[in-house]
Amino acid sequence: MKRVLWYLIAGSRGGKNRARIIEALHDRPYNVNQLSQELDLDYKTIQHHIKVLADHSIIVNSEGERKYGEMIFLSDRMEDNYPLFLEIMSKMRKK
Repeated sequence: MKRVLWYLIAGSRGGKNRARIIEALHDRPYNVNQLSQELDLDYKTIQHHIKVLADHSIIVNSEGERKYGEMIFLSDRMEDNYPLFLEIMSKMRKK
């Protein structure tokens, strides 16, 4: 999980936005439209990052498949590794 998070957050374009999405979802579940409004990002941008995060098992959705309006949650695996995410974010902020 550590390598995956480093890649998704620090090692690829869009990592900052993916980190913002993870932080938001740690507080509460959202759907894509709500995330778009909360983070002030384009709907399609959120959709792209949600796909990337889902492909890496960072998030899960309420329906088991992608549908409009579905709620998105951090996966249990990501919840368990949230302290690792915070550690990575802390190291990135020091740079």
